[in-house]
Amino acid sequence: MESRGEVGAPVLVTGGTGTLGRQVVRRLLERGRAVRVLSRRPRPADDREPYEWTTGDLEKGSGIEEAVAGAAVIVHCATAAGRGDVAATRRLADAARRSGGRPHLVHVSIVGVDRVPLPYYRAKLEAERVVEESGLPWTVLRATQFHDLIAGTVDAQRRLPVAVAFAGVRFQPVDAAEVADRLVELAAGEPAGRVPDMGGPQVRDHAELTRTTLRARGRRRPVLPLRLPGKIFRGYRAGGHLAPGREVGRVTYDEYLAARTGAGR
Repeated sequence: MESRGEVGAPVLVTGGTGTLGRQVVRRLLERGRAVRVLSRRPRPADDREPYEWTTGDLEKGSGIEEAVAGAAVIVHCATAAGRGDVAATRRLADAARRSGGRPHLVHVSIVGVDRVPLPYYRAKLEAERVVEESGLPWTVLRATQFHDLIAGTVDAQRRLPVAVAFAGVRFQPVDAAEVADRLVELAAGEPAGRVPDMGGPQVRDHAELTRTTLRARGRRRPVLPLRLPGKIFRGYRAGGHLAPGREVGRVTYDEYLAARTGAGR
């Protein structure tokens, strides 16, 4: 039987120019798949990559019908970083249903969206429900935080005299490229519902990760572990965002930093 990953119809990647989306696009092209990228921005004039490009906005509802038309699979990587994710996912699913086909909707989410009461996580959980109730064939993968996010929180503090970390909080960062590999694998297969979570290879204290990042960036400054109150940080301290037993990523945070030596200085 021919799998969805081998048919000639395109795979639509929403957020195809983002941290995760561009990795998914690259791997789909390497597999010889027809790819269509949905982005809010027009295609750069110097972009010669062999994919289709559609300009649209999931938050505003523009360009979605054209993007989903004829797609066999939709890998939904776009995020509005808040409540907008719910409406955006609903618009995408509705347009896919109206397209006349039944594309496989592959959705990436975050480990702990049902355990840590962060507003963004609540929105991601509701977006998962939209996917599950869409009437489309679907797959949902939850992943832990990307290496890029951990490093980015440190780099954002580059002008401060100290670097702040969350006291008592551990993270299990995973490489975005490895999550992309898994999404492409899922996109090539049959709809699987919610699949096992994907976590990075190590669980490490946030203050330690912050010091490691500073060293890699060549910056000397103290790290201030800050214990924050409230339900959200109790959830983080309890490890609600971790994936014990699912340390399936291979690239460690130190290896990620070593590959990007000098970045962010």
